Amino acid sequence: MNRKTFRLVVLLAAVSISGILFIQIFWMGKAFDLRNKQFEHNVNLALLNVTSTLCEINQNEILPDPIEQLSSNYFVVNLNNKIAPGILEAVLKSEFQKREITEDFEYGVFDCANSEMVYGRYVNLQENETSAPASSQFPKLNKDAYYFGVYFPKKTSTLVGDMWIWGFSSLVLVIVVVFFSYTLFAIFRQKKLSEIQKDFINNMTHEFKTPISTIALSSEVLQSPDILGQPERLTQYANIIKKEATRLQNQVDRVLQMATVEKHSISLTLQEFDLNELIGHSIQSTRINLKGGGNIHFEPGTQPLIIKADKVHLTNIIYNLLDNAVKYNGRNPEVFVNTTIQDDNYVISIQDNGQGIEKKDLTLIFEKFYRIPTGNVHNVKGFGLGLYYVKMIIEAHHGQISVDSTENGTTFTITIPKNQ
Repeated sequence: MNRKTFRLVVLLAAVSISGILFIQIFWMGKAFDLRNKQFEHNVNLALLNVTSTLCEINQNEILPDPIEQLSSNYFVVNLNNKIAPGILEAVLKSEFQKREITEDFEYGVFDCANSEMVYGRYVNLQENETSAPASSQFPKLNKDAYYFGVYFPKKTSTLVGDMWIWGFSSLVLVIVVVFFSYTLFAIFRQKKLSEIQKDFINNMTHEFKTPISTIALSSEVLQSPDILGQPERLTQYANIIKKEATRLQNQVDRVLQMATVEKHSISLTLQEFDLNELIGHSIQSTRINLKGGGNIHFEPGTQPLIIKADKVHLTNIIYNLLDNAVKYNGRNPEVFVNTTIQDDNYVISIQDNGQGIEKKDLTLIFEKFYRIPTGNVHNVKGFGLGLYYVKMIIEAHHGQISVDSTENGTTFTITIPKNQ
């Protein structure tokens, strides 16, 4: 599947899932509104019957539009006469049960003659219990008629609870979305690994092609009958074959070593040595690669910096970072190395004056096989294993490595605790 087709499939899948989510949310809202309207309709009918019953008891006429809904769960009923709380509660229970209204409610009665609110009760229809009102005071309304108020404190939670089938379907949909998201993540990751594998094979082909071609050419020269009469030339080509064979062997060993490290935990051989001395030897080895100018600056302190670590691995990672600072510089390399002790940690910083690393690559340079894209140019050799190896070794020492880069250069900072 090419990149264009892959993006189209992902886009269509994302649009489909978004559409399903929108439809689910839309119909959940519609269902809730429908149940809410049905509840309000039932309450209005029940309260209308309550009003009719009370008016019959008081032998009064029903006022026009006696029921007012002040909020989604608070209703007020206007009457022409006093209201007996005991009778009101009995009639409310009866009418609500007829309308299958099972929500708990509170009622309050206002006596216009005394200009005071006579509180009713909190009624639990399911358990047939009453208690003092749990809500705040019913508001005093500017009305001339007698009235009572009915408040449903748990209306919303009850309606939501009755919509359990919608909740279940929403849960299933969430699981589907999570699974879909994980699948997309796995697909992107697999695609990324496939691209990394492809880049690795290309890099490996370039890395192996040069020594193999050199060995093949040198072998053809050695097959010439005239070479036997030229011992110096014979020795020269023999050394070339040995050098390229050693280089090829080192490349193979590096790949096999990384595979072995991944399968087994890294075994460190800890020993005490002078960190400044080790860095000094690594700098001497790296200076051989300086061509056309440049320098590596390092001023160790007068006192030895004794560290307990794996000397072989630590030498490899210091040399690797120094070698990268020279190879990827793009200018006359000026590298500055510094060692300090901060908060019981050994801190090693390696700063160069190169062209820097783009932000999008900074978080990827420590991944296995990753190399900063250079198009079709392959002027710097490598498999993309160096910084991955560096990070693994530092973490095996319980340390950390960080990188900071600008257009004026890059700084790698290694922190290793003194107590391993």
